[in-house]
Amino acid sequence: MAQDWNDCDNDGIALRETTDKTKLSSRICNGLIILHTIAAFSYVIGILLTDADVTDRTVELPLMMKMEYPFVIDTQRKYSLVLVTQFVFVMVCSWGAGLFNALFLTLTLHVGSQINILLCWLSKLGSKDIEDKHDSFVSVTTKIIQKHQKIINLSENIENLYTYIALFQFTSNIVMICSLAFLIVTAIGSPDATDQIVRSLLFYAVTNLEAFIFCFAGEYLNNKSKAIGNAAYNYSAWYDMKAKDSRVLLFIILRSQRQLKLTAGKMTVLSFECFTNIMKASGSYLSVLLAMK
Repeated sequence: MAQDWNDCDNDGIALRETTDKTKLSSRICNGLIILHTIAAFSYVIGILLTDADVTDRTVELPLMMKMEYPFVIDTQRKYSLVLVTQFVFVMVCSWGAGLFNALFLTLTLHVGSQINILLCWLSKLGSKDIEDKHDSFVSVTTKIIQKHQKIINLSENIENLYTYIALFQFTSNIVMICSLAFLIVTAIGSPDATDQIVRSLLFYAVTNLEAFIFCFAGEYLNNKSKAIGNAAYNYSAWYDMKAKDSRVLLFIILRSQRQLKLTAGKMTVLSFECFTNIMKASGSYLSVLLAMK
């Protein structure tokens, strides 16, 4: 990514595309952090505002996370310390998850910006602009091929980094979506239904959003990679080139047929279809849980 920014110095199109995607990534990152903060805060706010009596041993103390402690919580100071520690832990984990997803989406959007730059170069290939700048066809196609290879390498690095993380994320998301939906459905009609639904609903939405972000990134990258071959054929004015020059484009078209993709554990391609399958699986497991209730 640093090399891509260095290459922007002499190219206005590259600078504009990279800057636009950076601004978009910044907005998405801020939005995800705010959403995760609201979701985590709504989950714990009810417990923080509860006036619990520590001396009453007949009632279980309300805690954000059910845990076994090596000490007895018998004073208000100990109880407050435990609540503060759990609150910090919940917020840090929520922010970490938000930043993790934002980083993944930022890397994918950066690849998309580099593909947009490549598409622009392909559209100008063989035009009069190249002749006016005294750039040879060989040097221009070399630059295009090198940019294409950089895009491929970056996408493969993202795939290698996130593939097993995505598999774990999807597995945990299916369990969480199913569990949270079960809690929401079973809470309907209970005395504290409003409190339980509010606590679970935002977490349910955030969990769905996490799965959608991964699937959106995979679908976005796949569609962008398809556009490379289409641009090389439709917009590069290959019909006005010499036969030996137009053959060079054939390698770009052939390579772009191997689409860039992100997978979950090398087993399933991240796409909108994958997100649909996750929701179907969660709904099926939810039906089983409700039937066993």
